[in-house]
Amino acid sequence: MKAYITILSIAAFSALFSCQKNEPDYDASGNFEADEVIVSAQQTGQILAFSLNEGDLLKAGATVGQIDVTTSRLQQEQVRASMQALRERTTSVRPQVELTKRHLIVQEAQLKQLFHERARTENLIRADAATQKQLDDLNAQIDQLQKQLDVTRQQIRVAETNNASQNRGALSEQGSLAKAAEQYGVQVQKGQIVNPVTGTVLTKYAFAGEMATIGKPLYRIANTDTLLLRAYITGDQLPQVKINQAVTVRIDNGEKGFTDYPGTISWISSKSEFTPKTIQTKNERANLVYATKIRVKNDGFLKIGMYGEVLLKTQKPQTN
Repeated sequence: MKAYITILSIAAFSALFSCQKNEPDYDASGNFEADEVIVSAQQTGQILAFSLNEGDLLKAGATVGQIDVTTSRLQQEQVRASMQALRERTTSVRPQVELTKRHLIVQEAQLKQLFHERARTENLIRADAATQKQLDDLNAQIDQLQKQLDVTRQQIRVAETNNASQNRGALSEQGSLAKAAEQYGVQVQKGQIVNPVTGTVLTKYAFAGEMATIGKPLYRIANTDTLLLRAYITGDQLPQVKINQAVTVRIDNGEKGFTDYPGTISWISSKSEFTPKTIQTKNERANLVYATKIRVKNDGFLKIGMYGEVLLKTQKPQTN
């Protein structure tokens, strides 16, 4: 009987030891991510130059490409010429009428181009290659240009019937033409593809020679100097964590064991959620967890999507 009890005790101890051995030696786990930015075209036209490559490290404000803005530049020059002519020929109705008619021709050409672009966008939408927003933007531009055409035609009628009124109208036009020149200048400036944030190019979506439209994604970039580990903690661990708390993050280092990194909790979700299937937590019986984000300085070995483990009690970083 004593031997039987001894065997049961050994079996129970072995089972307990086995359970403790299978218990994870970390408090939470998750995957690394970064704040990614998708840079899109701000102008419509052919991409003349676009030299960046995936993996390139870019600085904020760097010019990485150029979209063809010849039309906008010519429009800007035409408006400036109109402004100069208005200043020099306000006493004569004929030169002003001719200039206004030229402006009308330019606007009509623009309207024709917009109608063509709208038809093309409608075809792309039917093929699921464009968005409804692009079509809405074109419709708004057409509506605005049609209103400008009405104004221009009215200016021509006034100029032909009343010289004095035309002179006064020409002078008052200076302000609107100055705004138009400024608007075209902005369009010319938007032809430059300027990188908005410092980071590493993750994906390149467009190439030189392709046609760009407003809103078309060109590339995706993220600052990988500091990554975020999205880890999940259980409800019983929640009282143990706080914002700006220092923790230890570790990644698998193959046969050498783990590599430890100092981390700082930067965000804790205020709402619980069901445990993601791909995430393991210390208390696997818990149905609800809280998402956290831990900022980790990247030494070059951390990658987006890499798995990492969290130790709430900090320890001196080391590589086994």
